[in-house]
Amino acid sequence: MLTKDLLRVSRAGGGYQPQFADRSHRPLAARAIGTYQGHVGEPRAALESALTDLERGTPDGSGDSSEPPHAGDITDFKLVRGFSALLEREATFETDAAIAPDRARRAAFEAAETVGVVTEDERAAALSRGSESLDVSADELETALYADLEDRQVLTAVDPRWDPDGLVAQYNLSLAQTALFDATELRVRSSDPKALISAIKRLRLMYEIRRTDREGAAGMSDREVVVTGPTHLFRSTRRYGTRFARLLRTVATSERWSLAATIDDRGTERTLSLSHEDPIRVPDADPVTAVSFDSGVEADFAARFSTLDLEWELVREPEPLATGTRVMIPDFAFEYAHGDFRLFFEIMGFWTPEYVAKKLSQLSGLEDVDMLVAVDESLGVGEDIAARDHRAIPYSGTVRVKDVVDVLREYERQLVAESAAALPDELRPDEAVITLETLAARHGVSADALADTSVPEHDRVGRTLIRPAVLDALAAEIEPGMELADAETVLAEAGIDDSSAVLSRLGYRVAWEGLAGGTLVERE
Repeated sequence: MLTKDLLRVSRAGGGYQPQFADRSHRPLAARAIGTYQGHVGEPRAALESALTDLERGTPDGSGDSSEPPHAGDITDFKLVRGFSALLEREATFETDAAIAPDRARRAAFEAAETVGVVTEDERAAALSRGSESLDVSADELETALYADLEDRQVLTAVDPRWDPDGLVAQYNLSLAQTALFDATELRVRSSDPKALISAIKRLRLMYEIRRTDREGAAGMSDREVVVTGPTHLFRSTRRYGTRFARLLRTVATSERWSLAATIDDRGTERTLSLSHEDPIRVPDADPVTAVSFDSGVEADFAARFSTLDLEWELVREPEPLATGTRVMIPDFAFEYAHGDFRLFFEIMGFWTPEYVAKKLSQLSGLEDVDMLVAVDESLGVGEDIAARDHRAIPYSGTVRVKDVVDVLREYERQLVAESAAALPDELRPDEAVITLETLAARHGVSADALADTSVPEHDRVGRTLIRPAVLDALAAEIEPGMELADAETVLAEAGIDDSSAVLSRLGYRVAWEGLAGGTLVERE
């Protein structure tokens, strides 16, 4: 996409049509690429000056850009700046200075306070004194003072992905995407509706499918996909708008397609119409990459939840759930580590009234599904969700992880109780030494489920089950005054890694000797 100030559209006849570049603009695209490539090693200010010359139509950027241009000599500056904006993403700018600018400024300002700078000679003296403290020359210090300012940063590399034709194609795609950013609604027909719906779901856009009696180009679907635009939301977000515009990448890869978008043009409703006959191509890139999160709320929750050590795994976008004659894809699912159980999780934000009604309808249609819904407090529909037999927790701004964990703990207690009830009254593992986790995993339960299960042939020592004969053998081999490292070797050979609990059971504690280690002494 381009920035809004670079949008070039025609409003003739009440429409809203992007002003695409064509073959005649190929030389201009070539010169834009050449301008960047020719300024590697030079400061950004020099590059900007050359681009200004290019905007003014000065051949090879060699004219005097300080003179005002003559009418008719100015190249469309939005087109040049559009090409430049795309090339900028392929460029690397770095601060070129002998020392870090912040250090240079600190040294120069401290020296200036000592000298008392008023005249040029005093300024030179301050720079000289400051440079001595940093072991650089006065000139190097002066150069470094403001080397991190944007216009003084140096273009160190540029590696554009496009030749001139490719840059024109990328510009046209980006221009159309920018125009779509102000859409309230997008209506699309495609010869590849499956890919279209798949992209919409991955981009987490709101949509519905309508049958239409309108005739379209041969090979096009008779169904129209209607996608809600960013300006139709209660809270228009740039994140949603960017994903919405990116949908065009998938649309334009179909052999035949057409779209009509309703545009909110500063309060005036206009229609933008595009099709496969327009010069929109997708150069050398996949149509849509998977989008991780629908909103900052989801991303924030997932990041915080991932830091917890729980018996649950967070799954992004699990399988679709049947809800009446349609389906819904929850935001997340929590998978229990010790059994085939999933708790689905939906974060219900503040979008449109239609969205809220649709989401409540979907929740009503779910059957035999455990669903937890985090509801934006401003919606006021928590009771409605609870009435549909789903758990609801309110949130404002961010979803509190503790609230979710509390719900998971409730489910966990129930699952532990159910799995414990399914276990035999006694367990008799063959191993002389086995951890609770290993034994629990063997039976497909959590270690907590073994809390009340008898293991008559073993003693429980911490989180390890050990036959009494093994404990007797260890008691005979481990003795007071033994180095802790030697004792741990003996325990490891017996298959025990919880040395602290076992040594305590045998009646020992560790007398630590600084960082050098410790020795075993009898507990009093």
